Amino acid sequence: MESTSSTAREFGFDPASWPRDEINNDFMKLSTLFNAERSVVRVPYLDPKYRIAVLASKQDHCLVDLLHRWQEGRLPVDISCVISNHVRSPNTHVIRFLERHGIPYHYLPTTPGNKREDEILELVVDTDFLVLARYMQILSGRFLESYGKDIINIHHGLLPSFKGGNPSKQAFDAGVKLIGATSHFVTEELDSGAIIEQMVERVYHRDTLQSFVQKSENLEKQCLARALKSYCELRVLPYESNKTVVF
Repeated sequence: MESTSSTAREFGFDPASWPRDEINNDFMKLSTLFNAERSVVRVPYLDPKYRIAVLASKQDHCLVDLLHRWQEGRLPVDISCVISNHVRSPNTHVIRFLERHGIPYHYLPTTPGNKREDEILELVVDTDFLVLARYMQILSGRFLESYGKDIINIHHGLLPSFKGGNPSKQAFDAGVKLIGATSHFVTEELDSGAIIEQMVERVYHRDTLQSFVQKSENLEKQCLARALKSYCELRVLPYESNKTVVF
C-alpha cells in the first residue's frame, strides 16, 4: 500500500442484476489490475457469517459481553464453541447461556508444560478466526503457524506501554492520567501484534486500583467488540510491517 488515503463508497446491492459469481469475477479483475495480494468480497445478509471460537480464562466480562452482543445480532459472527483453561460450574451464567444456545464449552486445564494446543487446534479447525477474550495463556509460534489464520486479542492496557501481566497495576503505580484497552492481532512476540482498536478513559488522583480495574474492564468490552465489527466488515487492512489501517 502506497497511501493510507481512501474514498468510501456505499451502494445498494441487487443480487438479480449483479449475481454473487459476477461480483467475485469483477473484484478479481480489480485485484489483478492493482496487483492486490488478495481480494475478499462479502455481501451482508447474503454471505455466511464468520465462524469463530472464543478462548477465555477466569474473567467473564469480555466473554459475557461477546455472547450477549452475538445473541442480539450486533456481531456478524457465529460462535462455534468457547474454550477455557478455567472450570465453570453448571449453574454459572456463562454455562447456562451456552447450554441454552447450544454452544459447546470445552474445559482444557493447562500447565506450564502443556498448553493443550493440539486439542485446541482440533476444536477450531473449521473456524475463520479466533478471539481471545482475556485468555491468559501465551500461544506458541507452532500454534500460530499451524492455525494459519488471524487471532484477535484484547489487552487491558494501552500498548505499547504496560505489556505483559497486570497492566492496570502498572498504570496505577505509574500515576497515568489516561487508561485504555487495546485490541490487536496475535503474533509470536507478546503483545506486539498490529493494533486494530484502542479506547481510553481519563482517571484521577481519587481513583483506586479497584476503580482502575473497573474502568479498564468496561473499556476492554467495548474495544474488543469494536475491533471484531471492523474486522468482520473488512475495514481492517495491514499497513507496513506492524500496523493496520481501519477504514
